[in-house]
Amino acid sequence: MDVSLFMRGLVIGLSIAAVVGPMCILCIQRTVSRGHLYGLISGLGIATADAVYGSIAAFGLTVITGFLVSQQGWIRLIGGLFLVYLGLKAIFIKPAERAAIAKADGFLGAYVSTFLLTLTNPMTILSFAAIFAGIGVGGTSKSYLAAMMVVLGVFVGSALWWCVLTGGISLLREKFTPQWLQWINRISGIVIALFGVFALFSLIQPH
Repeated sequence: MDVSLFMRGLVIGLSIAAVVGPMCILCIQRTVSRGHLYGLISGLGIATADAVYGSIAAFGLTVITGFLVSQQGWIRLIGGLFLVYLGLKAIFIKPAERAAIAKADGFLGAYVSTFLLTLTNPMTILSFAAIFAGIGVGGTSKSYLAAMMVVLGVFVGSALWWCVLTGGISLLREKFTPQWLQWINRISGIVIALFGVFALFSLIQPH
């Protein structure tokens, strides 16, 4: 078992997760509004989606890749609309002075929503495919065990990033007044909504 493949996957997962995008802003906003655990579970939904796309790229599932890329217009439309909705919701939500204790179904909703939102960017598969090709892992190279090690590393690396990010935000949260928390919600909500608008706008641009 080549542990180095796992470590490479871990670095890839960390690198992809650390990119500041709509999902990163969303996790920060959820941690501010609902607390550390809610934000962390949202992050784990993203890490799972990263692992799914990583699996598709690593195992060379070209049929699935081709279908998702060919349907990316509809997929991005849904994702863009949902980002706009979440952004507007974040703008108007009033953060509690203390993190609320979420119910099990609330945690499930947090996980599923970020999982599905992350899947609305099929181009991620192509990014993984390019990276995996660079390190010699793919559907036509090495073994399935090697691919599994890399994908596991991607999940662990992504999950590690969300643990660190939400943990740090949770510590800072305790130092903010309710007014500061409200402004963080508003600013992050605007950013999330803008990401959604850009996604929708890109659908009408000539290619």
